[in-house]
Amino acid sequence: SGVMKALILVGGFGTSLRPLTLSKPKPLVEFCNKAQILHQIEALAAAGVTEVILAITYSPNVMEDFLLKAQTDLNIKIVCSHEPEPLGTAGPIAFARDFLRTPEPFFVVNSDVTCAYPFEELLAFHKQHGRDGTILVTKVEEPSKYGVVVYDADGKVKRFVYKPKQYAGNFVSAGVSVYNASVLDRLSPKPTSMEKEILPVMAQEEQLYCMPLNSSYWLDIGFPKHHLLGAELRLAHLRATDPSQLSTHSSVIGDVLMHSSAKIGEGCEIGPGVVIGPNVTVHDGVKLERCTLLEGCTIGKHSLVIDSIIGWQSAVGQWVRVENATVLGEDVKLGDEIYVNGGLVLPHKAVRVPIPQPKIIM
Repeated sequence: SGVMKALILVGGFGTSLRPLTLSKPKPLVEFCNKAQILHQIEALAAAGVTEVILAITYSPNVMEDFLLKAQTDLNIKIVCSHEPEPLGTAGPIAFARDFLRTPEPFFVVNSDVTCAYPFEELLAFHKQHGRDGTILVTKVEEPSKYGVVVYDADGKVKRFVYKPKQYAGNFVSAGVSVYNASVLDRLSPKPTSMEKEILPVMAQEEQLYCMPLNSSYWLDIGFPKHHLLGAELRLAHLRATDPSQLSTHSSVIGDVLMHSSAKIGEGCEIGPGVVIGPNVTVHDGVKLERCTLLEGCTIGKHSLVIDSIIGWQSAVGQWVRVENATVLGEDVKLGDEIYVNGGLVLPHKAVRVPIPQPKIIM
């Protein structure tokens, strides 16, 4: 087949993942020890995509450097489409239309979505039914926050209802789709929403199909609690599909992803749901549960970290308790024997007193 392209919707500054995004653009923040966007680009490359475009409102030099390396490593072309203003979910597709107009269908992916990315199956199904668009759908508990998809036994979408007031169903758009170039004629490069304005019309015209995701591993990981929950889902997925990636260290309980360069002390309890990045040091007697330790951080003796993200190069003291969706930015120092409950601590801060209630430490 010819050249296959994909558009990844990156958007703006990632304020929902602060304080991490004060140090790195959101797509480069590591999810399960790999930049989130790299999970997506690798999966696209594996499915035969040869060119990826990132729809982005800004991209600092660190982003450009990262993408240059990814292009070489994966033998794939990556370009940035710089939007002059945030364009929603349809505007960026129109803004990049000259790039996307090829005989082959193109993928559109929301950069915050983690799942097993069934791009090949989605494309095969799309070509089989021959209509203009195919969206991946997933079953969720609270459909009112998403675009609900009502479809028949063949996968033809009968109705697309964005954030329904009344219950319409519990299958929602999963943020991964594939379209024929003809869809570009429906769009204009101004702030527009696929979910509100374009997909409902395509459904009416019987030009939209959907494919249900066959596993429960799917999440929008755009904010800290979901970033951690997404890691748990991904680790469970690895347990089922590629368990050799998970750690078998003697201190591990349940699913844990641990970089080979990490150093772990004596008498630790690590897991379940823990991700430990490169050059992390965990001292003796530490307990870790459902947390992510980013590159170069240190956890002091007998400390406890639960449901939290510890930023790059940060240092947690001894006998410290960190919990309840605490996020430490880059290079944060926590003194000994303090309790941190839901603190969002900005980069380069030193914290020597307890944070008993959730708050932002500027």
